[in-house]
Amino acid sequence: MDQPIAVSNLDDLTSWNSEWSDLAVVVLGLGATGFSAADTLVELRSNVLVIADTAADNRVQMTQVIGAALTLGGSADEQCAALAAHSPDVVIVSPGYPLNHPLLEWCRNAGVAMWTEIELAWRLRDKTGKPAEWIAITGTNGKTTTAQLTAHILTTAGFRAGAVGNIGIPVLDAIRYPDGFDFLVVELSSFQLHGMPRTGVGAISPLASVCLNLADDHLDWHGSREAYANAKATVYANTKVAAVYNRAVLATQLMVEEADVTEGCRAIGFGLDTPGPSDFGIVSDLLAERAFHDDRHNEAIELFTLDELRHRNLAAPHMLANILAASALTRAAGISVEALRAGVASFEVDAHRNQQVLVSGGVTWIDDSKATNTHAASAALSAVDPVVWIVGGLLKGADIAPLIQQHATRLRAAIVIGTEKLAILTAFERHAPQIPVFEVESADTEHVMPRVVEIAHGIAREGDTVLLAPAAASMDQFTSYADRGERFAAAVRERVGGSDDDTTDAPAATPASE
Repeated sequence: MDQPIAVSNLDDLTSWNSEWSDLAVVVLGLGATGFSAADTLVELRSNVLVIADTAADNRVQMTQVIGAALTLGGSADEQCAALAAHSPDVVIVSPGYPLNHPLLEWCRNAGVAMWTEIELAWRLRDKTGKPAEWIAITGTNGKTTTAQLTAHILTTAGFRAGAVGNIGIPVLDAIRYPDGFDFLVVELSSFQLHGMPRTGVGAISPLASVCLNLADDHLDWHGSREAYANAKATVYANTKVAAVYNRAVLATQLMVEEADVTEGCRAIGFGLDTPGPSDFGIVSDLLAERAFHDDRHNEAIELFTLDELRHRNLAAPHMLANILAASALTRAAGISVEALRAGVASFEVDAHRNQQVLVSGGVTWIDDSKATNTHAASAALSAVDPVVWIVGGLLKGADIAPLIQQHATRLRAAIVIGTEKLAILTAFERHAPQIPVFEVESADTEHVMPRVVEIAHGIAREGDTVLLAPAAASMDQFTSYADRGERFAAAVRERVGGSDDDTTDAPAATPASE
């Protein structure tokens, strides 16, 4: 195999104004991030080849329009041959490519640099002049809501801020936005973090960062809990002002203690207990801060009351944690307490995250289809009692038994969907045999949720909550968690009919990576 010859010192590529022309680049994947990377590099006059297994027709057409070469489909050997023929100086890898993928193996064997789109965006962040400050957010659960809330608070305070990254908007699109941003709130998945360097010119240096929590997820991709946690810990590297951690999750504190941060960076804790100095937490019925004010060693500043958050459906424990984390991140960015309060007061939770569909006959129907892992489902279950739980889908290697053991006393019944039912049914039989369990057998997506709602409607009693919190990804039976949630809500409205209490009908959300 011929070794590619680099035409440029990659360490010199640290600015939009660096010499990117004639650089040979291969972009792996033609999803949103892959196309954004190709489009950006063509604009920089690099020589770009995109290799992808499949792609939407419109992206194929747009790739041809911008002038990038494209290899679509083919065997692994054929794709490797196309990669070798291009003699790349660097390869941009879209999130989720398996670590043992033949194309990545080829790059490692050939000594070709592999970057994520996040590293590329960091190098190019000065396109519109002064680079935006980055706020980096990861975690097993809650990162999209926290990123949205953080960006909303900053925007309400008068700054130009955008929530980007794993949330659905490629960072490369944001750094090319003509008017620029003051802050980019970057949601980072474990896939993205795995490929990011912690040192060197391509390593990001966020103003503030947080790992919200840590629970088993994507273990089939990472290979082990340790590898997954190590990827998440990358979020703290080179943080400048505040490394924010969850006091209830020791692993996040250890990540901060072991992180190589910028001198002067502070560790800021958040939790649902009483805050100490440099913490955010809860005192009696108040969310409070003891981190960014002069007398933090002696007193706390009131941020919000639990009552006002309850009135806005923001008082579930996991939502309180998200609010405290976003408060810490924005206060680290210099936002006043008054601006913080105004931002939270006007925030609306995204669709499919603990979203009330309707209340009828004393039964509350909740769509938390975005609970795609056991940690998210546990947070949703902790907020309701008793509950008819709709569970199942693609488990991604997670063990669901501890979740069932933890919440068995809350359950009126369980309704199991998805293609990986056996593990769930077995866990119920072993750990909660007293719980009625109903299995929905259907290969037809159209009929899954109508049958689920039919069963739930017959089980639920006044005072119950019917909760869609599947603890699993959706792509076995649905196109996305949003599709799953929308079909559930439509079936509820069709079967249950008009509500005799308040209803909520929010627009559909664009799903991020599950």
